[in-house]
Amino acid sequence: MSNQINLHPESPWIELQSTQEDWNQADAGLLESMLTQLHIIRAFEESVLELAGEGLVHGPAHSSIGQEGGAVGSIISLTAADQVNGSHRGHHQFLAKALTYLRPNGIKLDQDFGADIQEVLQRTLAEILGLAQGFCKGRGGSMHLQWIEAGALGTNAIVGGGAPMAAGAAWAHRHAKTDAIAITYFGDGAVNIGSVLETMNLAAAWKLPICFFIENNRYAVSTSVEEATAETRLSSRGSAFNIPSWKVDGMDPLAVHLTMQQALQHMRDGKGPTIVEADVYRFFHQNGPYPGSAFGYRSKEEEQQWKGRDPISMLENQMQARGLLNEDQIKQLRAQCQNVMAQAVAELTEPADKGKRRIRPELWPSEDFVDVGIRGDLAELKGCDTLEEIGCTQTLVKSKFIDAVANVMNRRMETDDSIVVMGEDIHRLKGGTNGATKGLKERFPERTLGTPISENAFMGLGGGIAVDGRFKPVVEFMYPDFMWVAADQVFNQIGKARHMFGGQSDVPLVLRTKIAMGTGYGSQHSMDPAGIFVTNPGWRIVAASTPFDYIGLMNFALTCKDPVLMIEHVDLYGKSGQVPEGQLDYQIPFGQAAVRREGQALTILTYLSMVDHSLEAVAQTGVDAEVIDLRFLDRASLDWETIEASIRKTNNVLIVEQGNQGTSYGGWLADELQRRCFDWLDQPIQRVHGTEGAPSISKVLERAAAARTEEVVDGLHRVMRDKGEAI
Repeated sequence: MSNQINLHPESPWIELQSTQEDWNQADAGLLESMLTQLHIIRAFEESVLELAGEGLVHGPAHSSIGQEGGAVGSIISLTAADQVNGSHRGHHQFLAKALTYLRPNGIKLDQDFGADIQEVLQRTLAEILGLAQGFCKGRGGSMHLQWIEAGALGTNAIVGGGAPMAAGAAWAHRHAKTDAIAITYFGDGAVNIGSVLETMNLAAAWKLPICFFIENNRYAVSTSVEEATAETRLSSRGSAFNIPSWKVDGMDPLAVHLTMQQALQHMRDGKGPTIVEADVYRFFHQNGPYPGSAFGYRSKEEEQQWKGRDPISMLENQMQARGLLNEDQIKQLRAQCQNVMAQAVAELTEPADKGKRRIRPELWPSEDFVDVGIRGDLAELKGCDTLEEIGCTQTLVKSKFIDAVANVMNRRMETDDSIVVMGEDIHRLKGGTNGATKGLKERFPERTLGTPISENAFMGLGGGIAVDGRFKPVVEFMYPDFMWVAADQVFNQIGKARHMFGGQSDVPLVLRTKIAMGTGYGSQHSMDPAGIFVTNPGWRIVAASTPFDYIGLMNFALTCKDPVLMIEHVDLYGKSGQVPEGQLDYQIPFGQAAVRREGQALTILTYLSMVDHSLEAVAQTGVDAEVIDLRFLDRASLDWETIEASIRKTNNVLIVEQGNQGTSYGGWLADELQRRCFDWLDQPIQRVHGTEGAPSISKVLERAAAARTEEVVDGLHRVMRDKGEAI
């Protein structure tokens, strides 16, 4: 008979319930402040629903009415340095953090709220209405509320999308040797999201001071928690990651507060993350001013039962029992909250026809603001030293490309303590899989982070570090194809962050990755990501074809306050080129392409390893082509001046890339050039690219799928034939 041993989780899992003794001993000022915050938030949400019912909220209005107790109870004792983020249903969290920031010593029942609270309520409402005076200048709306100064990192429309970003803030707190913490709020639906679970694992492994706060309101839109998971006690997830977890009644603000005190102590002591599951209930549907029962997925009886447990009523009753509150004070508080909201609404609306209201027209953002803030203004580049290989007067020495990659990162981490490098296996194998991070772990152990295989988590963590602003992350994707695993963080979060939150948030992050066509790694390890990134907003893209340029472009990327994708190619790693002796501090002049060969017959536009293939093809055919190494690939950074000057001269264009047709960078570039340069073109823009399918493992099929010198030769033949000058 086999032995059976009952196993137990290493971390505690606790359900905390408040007692009457807790209520009797609770600080009167704490209860007073919690009640005031609850009433303010309730009045705010009622105003939002009223405006939504009038059709004045463009887009969703995810009300938090009923759930306020969890937010207020967990936030009221936070410091200004502590940070929170949340989900699409995040008005209550945002306001609780803002109010606690403005009144760290609490809000009294018998005093005027003050102009600053009035302003915050109006600006928050303005944001939900999409108006220029909102915290995100009208771009965020109901689902994207950010006030960095107050510690509100930003609410998030992607379910679970904010968890990795909050982990980045937590990492920054710990590395800066503070006791500040981060709380990421999400609902029962997000508990089953990969990014949340990945982040729990990473946070536990690295002992990050982050609280995963689960607002279990029992429904992800209309799908019940029982339908979504077999384990409905959602805090149980902590046991899998060795994270201490608490379950608490979220309708009891004091119980939540007491729970958070324990969680905060654990995190501030440097012991790592926590999980708090608060059972709450949204009184209304997922969106808008109607109850869930109106849509058939909840009963009226269930809704009434939960409304009978309103956190405001519970707090009022307990305070009255202690003689801390009377009915007149309740009425006065309620009236004051309604009055401040009425004033906020009056400032933002005006009477319209037939007794209706409308948004004051002058408060809308200008249409000219639509694309402002996608990227920064690059003021950070002012005064930077620049250098070009052509015309360089410094002593040049031979260097392998991969050595230039490792050397410039060593230099930057040596001179800039804010740089942190992370990725899979970068701390092992003598510098990762190719030697790109050689020497970093030995020299900078606390800033060279080998990550779990969880791209969504560590990419988002890097994004959170970037938005925090104290450190600059360099994230490595071992292969570009892995971006699809982390697509939410790459495109929805990091790429959109600056613009989405009003153009106010720097996002200084570098993403390194390498194209591996020709290595036999097949369909899921070989793609060129340029075409995907160039068609998504917010990213700058650079690609170096020489060691000299790599140093200069990486220094640009590490100076830039926008997210920058640095694309590399394994074919270049083993090649050698000239670099300035002892000089690792220069930049390539921003937005300048390099003319690798001047010519008159046609313009070749290319990048990375295809620069050499293009030059080889020109040499083989004898075509007098001008070969331009683009270097800066994104729309805002591309050297349009050099490109257009060349096209005006040659009147013919061949775009050369190695990757497959479907995700082509050249397809986007050709479209842009057709509109910019149509009058100068003697024929349609021609292109060289790979096949429709991704590269296969077979050596023969892999070669057939990717473009190299032979394909460029064919492209040159096509262009010259259509010019009437066959070669």
